Amino acid sequence: MTGFKNFILRGNLVELAVAFIMAAAFAAVVTATVTLIMDLIGKVGGTPNFSDYSPGGVSVGAWITALISFLIIAAVVYFFIVMPYTKAKDRYFPSPEPGTPEDVQLLQEIRDLLVARQQL
Repeated sequence: MTGFKNFILRGNLVELAVAFIMAAAFAAVVTATVTLIMDLIGKVGGTPNFSDYSPGGVSVGAWITALISFLIIAAVVYFFIVMPYTKAKDRYFPSPEPGTPEDVQLLQEIRDLLVARQQL
């Protein structure tokens, strides 16, 4: 029983489980958004499902539908997740000012001390 408890409480297992559950819930939101956008495309240009489209006998309709869905998913994720997340991260957790690393600063101090010592 101790081994199982150590396994459950070790590392980021709980965080990983929470991330997995949140990802599944978020996938449902993205899928619903894509369905909404595909329905809007269907209102404008006919049917949003191009699966039956086969010019010259070549079935490219399923590929076109998958490509459009992919582009919509990428746009939804970028504009509704990545951009707001990046803006919030920069606003609430700004990156530290770029400066001289500690080790380089220490080496510069040693250099300055050696130069000062040589001048005596």
